[in-house]
Amino acid sequence: MTNDGPVEHGYPHLETVRAAVTALYRRLSYDTVRTFATSVPPVDVAFHDTDDLYPGAQRVARELVRHFRLPDARMIVGFREMRYAASVELAAGPEYFIELNDRFRTHRRDIGAALAHEVMHVYLHRLGLSFPGTRDNEILTDTATTYLGAGWLLLDAYREDASSSQKLGYLTPEEFGYVLAKRSLVFGEDPATWFTSAQAYTAYTRGMARAREDGRQPPLAAAGWAGRRRYARDRRRAQDRAVARVSADSAPYAFTPDGRGPLRVSFPCPTCHQRIRVPVRGPVRARCGLCRTVLECDT
Repeated sequence: MTNDGPVEHGYPHLETVRAAVTALYRRLSYDTVRTFATSVPPVDVAFHDTDDLYPGAQRVARELVRHFRLPDARMIVGFREMRYAASVELAAGPEYFIELNDRFRTHRRDIGAALAHEVMHVYLHRLGLSFPGTRDNEILTDTATTYLGAGWLLLDAYREDASSSQKLGYLTPEEFGYVLAKRSLVFGEDPATWFTSAQAYTAYTRGMARAREDGRQPPLAAAGWAGRRRYARDRRRAQDRAVARVSADSAPYAFTPDGRGPLRVSFPCPTCHQRIRVPVRGPVRARCGLCRTVLECDT
């Protein structure tokens, strides 16, 4: 939790975020991911300063448990002084003890954001899904929370001005915006009207711009002129070196020979980021086997 300190911006964790989205689809399956098409609504996790602290926190925790479909999990919420925003004891269950930073006693509207991250820890623990290392595992947790419909709360907790700042989670504001945008493009749900923080809305729009770029990378047919020109140059190089794999520097695609068959190109799916491999033969329609996205390509 950044509390009146510098807030990191940009996309320093983007590759881990993309790997987390791929891992979610692989572990949950396309059908299960689709069951989270509706985000947790603001009314269900609203927390007013006039609400009783402990009953209110328990109510919000129950709503998040319901949203993530953990009916046999019971969250017991307490408060204490700590460095981080919150922590959860990942025991066998069904009871899980969540401790929130004492700061939330007076910043109650962000309790839902802190609880969303901790309840997701429980969800991933039960799935047996984790990344090695604390940093990457926390990025996985932030990404899963956001992609499965509760991470807009984490982004909305971001506020920054000339004299103070607050941000929850390990992702930057723009990375939260990127994952939210990815979710919006898949489910057609726009969270923009839920933001109470102007800075959160700005981060979301920036993340949306970055997310749309994923769908404009060659060999996708929607790629821009510059990308198509570079792709054609790299394709010629690959055809001239038909016996070896050719990767273009800083480009997401790579060419590989296929015995006596046509040259093939591999590239990440713009939805789930699993790599797709198709023949190099002009216009091709590809379907991602993981997230079922149909892609128009010009290889």
